[in-house]
Amino acid sequence: MAKLVVTGGAGFLGFHICKKLADKYEKILVLDIDTFRKEEYAANVEYKKVDVRDFEAVKEAFKGYDAVVNAAAALPLWSKKDIYSTNVDGIKNVLEAAKANNINRVVQVSSTAVYGVPEKHPLFETDPLIGVGPYGETKITAEKICEEYRTKGMTVPVVRPKTFIGTERLGVFQILYDWVEAGALIPCIGNGNNRYELLEVQDLVDAIYLMLTKPAEIANDTFNVGAKNTPPVKQYLEEFFSRVGSKSRVMKTPAGLLIFFLEIFWMLRISPLYKWVYGTAHKDSFVSIEKAETKLGWSPKFTEADALVHSYEWYIKHEKEVKGASGVTHRVAWKQGILAPFKGFMVMLNKNK
Repeated sequence: MAKLVVTGGAGFLGFHICKKLADKYEKILVLDIDTFRKEEYAANVEYKKVDVRDFEAVKEAFKGYDAVVNAAAALPLWSKKDIYSTNVDGIKNVLEAAKANNINRVVQVSSTAVYGVPEKHPLFETDPLIGVGPYGETKITAEKICEEYRTKGMTVPVVRPKTFIGTERLGVFQILYDWVEAGALIPCIGNGNNRYELLEVQDLVDAIYLMLTKPAEIANDTFNVGAKNTPPVKQYLEEFFSRVGSKSRVMKTPAGLLIFFLEIFWMLRISPLYKWVYGTAHKDSFVSIEKAETKLGWSPKFTEADALVHSYEWYIKHEKEVKGASGVTHRVAWKQGILAPFKGFMVMLNKNK
């Protein structure tokens, strides 16, 4: 059996890669600077505290391994400097270290943020790349670096996943789950008739595994990965509320007015909702997965409502420990700031309707 390295393996996606693929590899090595909870991983998963921005450390860690998934990435709310060094310098180091160790296959986890906020949907892999802000721009730069290494004979599949959630996904979604548990009205930015795609992380890991194992002539390409037949946001949220037994309901709002206030809250740093969240939530955002379906033989097993239910049920089961910690990654709760008092108001408003 082969040996796999997962950079960013202590993060949300990295954790799920290790969990789902543990029986597919002799050994999986996690490289990360975040806290690694060994008890959550299989016995054949090991950890080294290595920053992808440290080339020599990455090169040394890669010795004896056969393939890499680069899931180490900055979040959009990080500083511009940290976003660039992690997303751009990081992939340079990973690819060069892989090449130095004769590792021929590196799967790069990119993002649909490379498309910006276009009006046309679905989005295809051939559509223009217009990254918004440092995060989207650095993801485009990272993809170009991957293309360079393809010309050097390496197999570098690139996956562009839609927003992915599932068990252990917290961050901004934990705020939603907290409100849903309380039975609050859930304000949509706009009327909720837009189609905003969500992806179950298990489906994403399935796609990544195919990119790791399919012949180079198939895998050495760029693939969108998302759900299928995405319904309007209002529809899948209402299905989610019903399935988990919540009294929450969707509340329509004037998009422009709500975005105006959320912009002020973010500028004052009293809300955790950053621009990419509140600036795109009212727009259509879904991709074509035809290429991944036809070329990789991949297809999603779960819907948006399935993904929300899986994630929410995990949150309810682990709520006490979740609320005992906070931070800025996808595996911890975010402090709600000014949003917290609004929750009580929305609960009361829902009861009075």
